Amino acid sequence: MTAIRALLTPLGRRELMVLALILACLLSPVFASIFGAVDIGFREAMSVYLHALIGERPVDVAYLDSRILLELRLPRILLAFVCGAGLALSGWALQLVTRNPLADPYLFGISAGASLGAIVVLSLGITHGVLLAIGLPLGAFIGASASVLVVLTLSGFGLQSQVERMLLSGVATSFLFGALGSLLLYFSSPQVTASVIFWSLGSFARAAWDMLWLPWLVFGAFVGFLLLVTRQLFALSAGDETAHALGVSVAKLRIISLLMCSLMTAVLVASCGGIGFVGLMIPHIARLLFPGSQSLLIVAMLGGLFMVWVDVMTRSLLPPQELPVGVITAVVGSVFFLTLLFSRRSE
Repeated sequence: MTAIRALLTPLGRRELMVLALILACLLSPVFASIFGAVDIGFREAMSVYLHALIGERPVDVAYLDSRILLELRLPRILLAFVCGAGLALSGWALQLVTRNPLADPYLFGISAGASLGAIVVLSLGITHGVLLAIGLPLGAFIGASASVLVVLTLSGFGLQSQVERMLLSGVATSFLFGALGSLLLYFSSPQVTASVIFWSLGSFARAAWDMLWLPWLVFGAFVGFLLLVTRQLFALSAGDETAHALGVSVAKLRIISLLMCSLMTAVLVASCGGIGFVGLMIPHIARLLFPGSQSLLIVAMLGGLFMVWVDVMTRSLLPPQELPVGVITAVVGSVFFLTLLFSRRSE
């Protein structure tokens, strides 16, 4: 204990909080695994994961419990983490690009566009197989890109008017694409309508190992892109004229950033359904916990942890029923949104 205290003493408050955040990311999958219809202890979960790392099956854990952890709960936790991290980073990037602290994929219309594209695919009767695995993300990306195009058209391509009107255009686009999705559901069969409504509320219930590669691949590419343009995004957040003076191609950077956010959101919507307000809340929470820091890795870790434990709540609040993830995030996000509005009004 003395040795640990001696190691931690030179560290400042921010370094200790980052260390705690990393530790939480490492331990949360194990703790989150013990919640579910079947009771599995922390020791059993840890034993299963440690043995899985070395390619062995634990002899002190029942085979069924081991399968539940490795084939059901762990893929679900990993999908929830990448969903939360991806949405949080999308909101972080949108807030910098638009210089608006209220921007996020949900309010910006990107989620609605991705949902519309996915609904079109599901309404065509594509419900399984390779066509669904390819068609759903592709349809979601086309819908998300279309929403970005509509937002840019409505807000104007001028440097000033675009930023000032972009969020309002995003809200209008969100309603437009939401209405089109509802119209499609109205003319769809009851079976398709029921499945789309359940999917659109957001859920990680169908998570499996073979569907994790695409969200994590796109997330890795998205993080790489943001790392490359972080300085340019900060310059853009200081104003278009400042960014121009620093040699930033404002229009090009803004459009590419919007398309990358669209791709990230589209893949997540296709995998998990509609989940809102994460991109709005997490960047603000990161700034509150780590003032003066704009680290995208901190935002990603906070977003992933938030979504993992929201998913735990959905499985634990009303057992044996499972609440939709989107409902929980909408309730929490609405309260956060109103709090943010009133705090800005009082400044």
